[in-house]
Amino acid sequence: MGSGVRRIVLLTLGWEVLPKSVSVHGAPSDIEMREPVPGVLLEVDGGWVLLDTGFNTALIRDPALARRFHPGGAYASVLPGPGEPLEETLAEVGLELADIHAVAVSHLHLDHAGGLKHFAGRVPVHAQRTEVEYGLSNHPEPEKHAIYRVDFDDPRIDWRLADGEVEIAPGVTAVPTPGHTPGHQSFVVDLDESVGGGGFVFAFDAADLTENIEHELPVGGFIDVEPEATVEQIRKLKAIAAAKGYSLIPGHDPVVWPALTTEFAARFPA
Repeated sequence: MGSGVRRIVLLTLGWEVLPKSVSVHGAPSDIEMREPVPGVLLEVDGGWVLLDTGFNTALIRDPALARRFHPGGAYASVLPGPGEPLEETLAEVGLELADIHAVAVSHLHLDHAGGLKHFAGRVPVHAQRTEVEYGLSNHPEPEKHAIYRVDFDDPRIDWRLADGEVEIAPGVTAVPTPGHTPGHQSFVVDLDESVGGGGFVFAFDAADLTENIEHELPVGGFIDVEPEATVEQIRKLKAIAAAKGYSLIPGHDPVVWPALTTEFAARFPA
């Protein structure tokens, strides 16, 4: 039995066309970016763990729902193909939804929690308690921040709620990084010695872009905090990565994510 992650597969579950100011606080709003929507597959003892689930496709493809939840403007959601992104991207790496034995969400934004419909009643779903309580609170504020209750308000979801740092699977540790959302969490991934050891820190939306990390720039989206509070979380993740000798991976970088997807495919073959 191994004690860490044996394989990492990066998924691109869609794209978002948006102003750079969404990712970097204070960036010129006329700079447009096309950012990947991330998912991370981790093979551990017991099966595969999925970090984040992409969009709820029904809210994009159904005209009435799209008007309600994706009204357009400066932001556009782009799906990678005609089917369900999770099913399609899993098929590309030889897997099926049934191969996933646990899910964890970094936070409940529309581009990270929309695929939870695939796992309700099937597998455990890990999140921070603060995040779920905020998302399910009976006031309109979460939706103003693109946290759509329809994505995750399902009594069949087997929530495994954490109140801080927790190991959710061998070699996979969730680390609270609030600010972007009240219960955002990032993930430290420790590789098994059988694949060379080492590991990675996945920031997700605690740091969208490389420049958030390298220049310690606040992210553009935050809830109930000042933008500088998001820099504290970047520094926290940088300290964890430095102490372990791991790379810190931003969540939506349009250059880094495709490059690492190719690199990991070569390093962790099927």
